[in-house]
Amino acid sequence: MTTPVIIANFKSHMNLQEAKDWIARISNPQNKTVIVLPPFTLLDFFREQIEATKLNVFLGAQNISPFDEGAFTGEVNGKQIREFCDFVLIGHSERRKNFTESDEILTQKVELALNDNLKPIFCIQDQETNIPQGVEIVAYEPIFAIGTGTPDTPQNAQKVSQAVKKNIPVFLYGGSIKGPNVASFTKTEGIDGVLVGGASLDPQEFNQIIQNA
Repeated sequence: MTTPVIIANFKSHMNLQEAKDWIARISNPQNKTVIVLPPFTLLDFFREQIEATKLNVFLGAQNISPFDEGAFTGEVNGKQIREFCDFVLIGHSERRKNFTESDEILTQKVELALNDNLKPIFCIQDQETNIPQGVEIVAYEPIFAIGTGTPDTPQNAQKVSQAVKKNIPVFLYGGSIKGPNVASFTKTEGIDGVLVGGASLDPQEFNQIIQNA
């Protein structure tokens, strides 16, 4: 990935009508690598729309089961996800906190994703966070910046990048990214793009983020 990477994480938001409105208002990205992470319920819709409209974006899932296929009610495994998309988000701070996902569980998820030819986007909270083998895309998301409107500084994000990029080709920053501040991160050496949360739900705001990155 030689162009800026912009990832939209819709989290547990968006119904079908809202997804239709989002697709209708989003501009077709040029010279940017854009990855959209809708909820599981909308993966098939987004796949169809991306193909039908020739939208220049990739598709990913927000989570993956720590188990392979089998008797695991409510879980969505890598083989199922691979039918719809290429990427999967693993290790987000909200899942670490709300679902007590440990390093061991996250490593299992990465291994299963790789086994099913999915590309993990692995979230870290600082440079000490364990990164499983095989991960090539890391998103640094400091806890204090998630959903607070107060991002980390590009300078501090760069320090984290320098600590982890020796073995990681793609380093992203995530946490309170908006249209006006995205360039301060993407123009900083060592930061290859951004992981966008709440701001990605507004297609006008997300268009501005893509344009400014």
